[in-house]
This record gives sequence, structure tokens and C-alpha cells, in this order.
Amino acid sequence: MTMTSRHRASRPAAAAAAAAAAALGASLLLTLTGCGNEGDAKASVPEGWSTLDTGSLSVGYPKTKGYAEQPAAERSSNNAAVALKVENGIRTGMVSVQLNFATGVSDANEAAAAAGAGIGLGSTRKATQNVRLTGPSKARDARRIDYDFTADGKENTPNKGTPMTGVLVAGVDSGGVPFVVRLNAVEGEVSGEELDAFVGSITVK
Repeated sequence: MTMTSRHRASRPAAAAAAAAAAALGASLLLTLTGCGNEGDAKASVPEGWSTLDTGSLSVGYPKTKGYAEQPAAERSSNNAAVALKVENGIRTGMVSVQLNFATGVSDANEAAAAAGAGIGLGSTRKATQNVRLTGPSKARDARRIDYDFTADGKENTPNKGTPMTGVLVAGVDSGGVPFVVRLNAVEGEVSGEELDAFVGSITVK
């Protein structure tokens, strides 16, 4: 009698354990499914910022600081998207996106080498870092280069010799298109935290 009673009492417990295991399995399946859908992920853009969107990536820019997207008809053919900060006719800040800016580029290292070569004479590299962008796993690897330079006073830029700061991010999108994203500004106009937020706002496609 005692053995029979214990056997009967164990059935509800076994059923509850099985239900809990099934629920846990379903939860894990949902979690894994959600994590795998990287292509739908979007990078965080700070409040008050706006976004430049291209076929290879999107990137935020500090609209609250006076940056505005440049119309396609006005920007250089080398740029896929641009946002400018203009004060009294002088371009004191610029965010730009270039696609297919170099040939023979197939990964982030090669993209960074090509982009770094275009920083220009008189520039000083401060740091080069590996970064992981938001987007498909095969396109997330990129390189960040921070640098300082001086304005040349040409094409409505600040007076020659004005200290400037810049950051670029280079990589290759999921379709194999190399890209470089830049933010250049008069030194002190953009904080280190804002430069980090700029890099963190990039979503590669």
C-alpha cells in the first residue's frame, strides 16, 4: 500500500517537471531565434540626432548641434551621404559616407588601410581600434581610426591652421562593398563621448 501510494504521488511531480522542461526549451528556442536575426538589428542613435541612410549602412549625426543633411545635388560625387555644420558660411563640421572608395578591398583591414592613406599629410593618428558594428555577422568587423589635423582654409573650411579632430570607421558591408564613414569637426566642438556615440550609431547592411 505504501509503495503504491508513493508511486501515485510521483506522477503529478513528474508531469510538472516535464512541463517546466518543455517551457524552458521553448524559451531557449525563442531566445536563440531572436539572436540569430542580426540583419534586423539597428544601432542606437542618441536622442536629438538624425540619421544618414545609404545602401550599405546608416549612421547618426548630431542634428542638435547644427548638423544638417546636404542635398544630393550639392554634395561631391565621391560621397553617398553627407551632413554638414555651417556657421557664418564656414563648414565647421562634416559627417560623410563613402562607398566603393577603393579597389581590391575585401575586408576591414584592407578598408582601413585604404581609408587611412586618405587622411592626408599633416594629420596625426591618435588610435586605431577594432570595433564591432551592428548588423549581419559577416559585415560587423570594422576598424576605427581617431586622428587630429589642421584645416587648410579651402572650400569654406575654417582658417588655415585651425586645429581639427576626426574619426573614421572603415569596413566592408555584407555585399562586399567597402565603406568609410567620417566625422571631422573643429577641435573641442565634439566631445569624446559624442565621437563614441557616432561610431556606435552605425548599422551596417
